[in-house]
Amino acid sequence: MTMFSTEFISHSCSFPFTSKHFKLSLHSLQSNVVSCINPTNNDTNSNLGNPPKLRRVLPETKPTHVLSYGFRETHLMKLLNRSCKAGKCNESLYFLECMVAKGYQPDVIMCTKLIKGFFNSRNIEKATRVMEILEKHGEPDVFAYNAVISGFCKANRIESAKKVLDRMKRKGFSQDVVTYNIMIGTFCSKGKIDLALKVFEELLKDNNCKPTLITYTILIEAHILEGGIDEGLKLLDEMLSRGLEPDTFTYNVIVRGLGKEGKVNQAFELVRTLNSRGCKPDVITYNILLRALLDQGKWYEGEKLMDEMFSRGCEPNVVTYSILISSLCRDGKIEESVNLVKVMKEKGLTPDAYCYDPLIAAFCREGKLDMAIKFLDYMISDGFLPDIVNYNTIMAALCKNGNSDHAVEIFGKLEEVGCPPNVSSYNTMLSALWGSGDRYRALGMISQMLSKGIDPDGITYNSLISCLCRDGMVDEAIGLLADMLSGRFQPNIVSYNIVLLGLCKIHRIDDAIEVLTAMIENGCQPNETTYTLLIEGIGFSGSRAQAMELANSLYSMNAISEGSYKRLNMVFPLLDVYKDLTVFGH
Repeated sequence: MTMFSTEFISHSCSFPFTSKHFKLSLHSLQSNVVSCINPTNNDTNSNLGNPPKLRRVLPETKPTHVLSYGFRETHLMKLLNRSCKAGKCNESLYFLECMVAKGYQPDVIMCTKLIKGFFNSRNIEKATRVMEILEKHGEPDVFAYNAVISGFCKANRIESAKKVLDRMKRKGFSQDVVTYNIMIGTFCSKGKIDLALKVFEELLKDNNCKPTLITYTILIEAHILEGGIDEGLKLLDEMLSRGLEPDTFTYNVIVRGLGKEGKVNQAFELVRTLNSRGCKPDVITYNILLRALLDQGKWYEGEKLMDEMFSRGCEPNVVTYSILISSLCRDGKIEESVNLVKVMKEKGLTPDAYCYDPLIAAFCREGKLDMAIKFLDYMISDGFLPDIVNYNTIMAALCKNGNSDHAVEIFGKLEEVGCPPNVSSYNTMLSALWGSGDRYRALGMISQMLSKGIDPDGITYNSLISCLCRDGMVDEAIGLLADMLSGRFQPNIVSYNIVLLGLCKIHRIDDAIEVLTAMIENGCQPNETTYTLLIEGIGFSGSRAQAMELANSLYSMNAISEGSYKRLNMVFPLLDVYKDLTVFGH
């Protein structure tokens, strides 16, 4: 499932903190005094007229004397507040447990902050522990429950989130629009739009809540990703009919959807109307349009857009430059890309990994490994550590240039530099080592990968099948194909075509036809390459007439193109003779 864009996440991740929540929290800090009273000392300060517990005292009724605590308890409270403000979650939890053990009621705002901190650091167990303390010894509110639900959803523990939601309802709390948005956003991010819509329907029926701008923006983006721009536009119309005014971010979602479907003119038309809709295009809007134009190779229009962007006082950001650099590298204009990096630095912008990645890859494609490594060093000096993709790119280039030993050396140091190899790393090394004749080390890569708990993917299987077939070990390749059928990764068209090529090369045509039959039975439809491989296999095995008969039939069925048909006619000139014979036969 495609995840939401980083721009969307940064826009929507703040929704648990609505302006209403913020004002209430601020009000409680400014207008109330929180008094912690040890419930075990029931006789102390009985003149306050309230049972000893955590209570809020309005400024007008604030007692004239100060309640005194033991030094240790006061010190613990200070430490708890200090560690919580410093973001030291583990330390805060320790002090919190010390305090509740002495009978003090935990503060819900502080506990909510701790819950979020633990979830952010992926320490689900401790986040759950804080909520347990709050439920047992304090008074949780809807914001605390939302924090837990959101944390579980982000950790992909949907069932746990649902249980918390059920517990929240049992305790008499009504879910607010933030709760609904959390669940809708989670289901959308997992590609489960049907479930998201069910939650949305519940929201529409809830008399205490109404969908917000954020609700619709989440649904619009998800529908665009799954069903296309038309579904997103329908939701936009529904949103407008409910009196909700989209903001620039919402329109950017629509513009992005139009651009991805190649409807660039329609995207521009929408942007031209933004001012009349009470919005104005921002740098994100221009970046979306620029990417859409350059993806179509429209550099002239891209330059005009940049001019408009400058004339409106909208300064390009790092993303703008990364789009330009990536497009230039794709078109082979590496020198211009390097100059753009210099321009960025002159303007006080620091190139990020998205600026360096295409440059490193472009240098590798051209075999300029010294430059690739040089820019890798620049990237590090700018504060961005290379990721496994960068290292995989360089290792693949080294292997392609016959430097597999150097690639193996880098591979061996990946753990040290904080980039443990992934399945792509192993796939790269497998193909490279096998291609250089080092089967033993290549197969060792597979063993090492499995021992580290890294599962092979479809590319791993196809790479190994290809290696086996290249060396004439076709039976072993067929065995691997059978393993795929019984495992998690089903063979795809590439898997079958590799085996067909291997069988045809050693003139095992009957076995090739058997594989083709099995391929169709397993729901994988042959493509033009499949048919061409089989025709060539039959022809090169000495049965030219049969090969041409098959080619003629497949061409008449539009299963192979005219170009392939003409090429086969040149490879096997007997085709003309065969055609003449069939004409006379009729």
